[in-house]
Amino acid sequence: MDSNYEAVIGLEVHAQLSTKTKIFCGCSTEFGELPNSNICPVCLGHPGVLPVLNRNVVEYTVLMGLATNCRINAGSIFARKNYFYPDLPKGYQISQFDKPVCEFGFVEVEAGNKMKKKIHIKRIHMEEDAGKSIHDQGEATLIDLNRTGVPLMEIVSEPDISSAQEAYQYMHKLHQLVTYLGICDGNMEQGSLRCDANISVRKKGCMELGTRTEVKNMNSFRNVERAINYEIERQIDILEDGGQIVQETLLWNIDQGKAVPMRGKEEAHDYRYFPDPDLMPVIVGDDWKDEIRISMPELPDKKKQRFIDEYNLSLYDAEVLTSNKGIADYFEEVVKITDQFKVASNWVMGDVSAYLNESKISINEFPVAPMDLGKLITLIHKNVISGKIAKEVFADMLVNGKNPELIIKEKNLVQITDTSEIEKIVESVLDKNSSQVEQYLSGKEKVFGFFIGQIMRETKGKANPKIVNEILKEKLNQRK
Repeated sequence: MDSNYEAVIGLEVHAQLSTKTKIFCGCSTEFGELPNSNICPVCLGHPGVLPVLNRNVVEYTVLMGLATNCRINAGSIFARKNYFYPDLPKGYQISQFDKPVCEFGFVEVEAGNKMKKKIHIKRIHMEEDAGKSIHDQGEATLIDLNRTGVPLMEIVSEPDISSAQEAYQYMHKLHQLVTYLGICDGNMEQGSLRCDANISVRKKGCMELGTRTEVKNMNSFRNVERAINYEIERQIDILEDGGQIVQETLLWNIDQGKAVPMRGKEEAHDYRYFPDPDLMPVIVGDDWKDEIRISMPELPDKKKQRFIDEYNLSLYDAEVLTSNKGIADYFEEVVKITDQFKVASNWVMGDVSAYLNESKISINEFPVAPMDLGKLITLIHKNVISGKIAKEVFADMLVNGKNPELIIKEKNLVQITDTSEIEKIVESVLDKNSSQVEQYLSGKEKVFGFFIGQIMRETKGKANPKIVNEILKEKLNQRK
């Protein structure tokens, strides 16, 4: 970004809540069902039907408000947001406008120089989703209304974000929170977590905000970062060429790596909001709020600090392990079996995470049970197997799901710790490689590694490395 300019960014994040039924009716929210199979007269807005609010939607939204330091309003109301889309059967969307359930919160993200920065949250409110238009079926546009009425929680930030990197950090923090709370699966590719960015730029030192644009259709953290960077640079280029920014809504084209115009930017008055006459105000009294607060699980920042204190992990390890709730839970199950906390951390951040990334699966689909990984680490610590053999055992565990003890027994992989047996193997290797022994004794100490390799080959990697090192040094010294 041109150093003469600064960006002013606010994000509107929609999280699809993980309720079993829709916000105002009993239809299923299951993803991937046959088109137009999870619908009823209520979510289709047929004449004479009345919406009934799903209690879980309120509780999930209040949970997020508490987790983001929001004020929970005792009373909030639903409003009708009027606009026409082919996939909006009622001709309006039930949302919240001037009286949302949560307001004036914040989350902290890492800005430059590892400093913490507060991103303030203007509001968090409840609303229903629209349907889905499918445009890739020839000349026709098909409409799937399964998503109509699926409960959404919209999180609107203040324009406190100054860069695409900060936006990335903010989105990651929200993703962490909704998944830790269990209120949204956070799947951006399926649309469970969606982000619109309001972006403007201005000369540094200028107090007046620039004309903003809205960028939509960002389905991953990286695309949020890429789209914001693109739009910042586009606006700066226009201003530097003497042009003016047009207030409009843009769609991020992932394949082309650019934002393309969609429509003029709407304002609140364009939607003609008015209170929904079919829905009563939502009253969240102190008792209900306290009940929701008590149900709140341990949040990522607290868990991270506990991992440092309880397991003596570094800040880096704790941050990596707690960045994903599933990974954090898996690690805690592993360390119920072993007290080798750092070793367990290395395995989860290394071999486990590498397999997840290569296989493109979540930790819930990982074939090795945490109990079995804990047993494998214990076997290494007790010198039953070496670290090298453990990698071989782990590879088998990934394929067949067997526990490590069974694999070690079947393949006879128990580590050789008998010093007399290792001594014989060392002597044999030295006798077979007399020229290398002479090189070592003449000062070429790198040859030591050659001997280790030969001994490990003879023992098929089963000899205890520590004992091998000690005996090898002793036998070489004896030959001086």
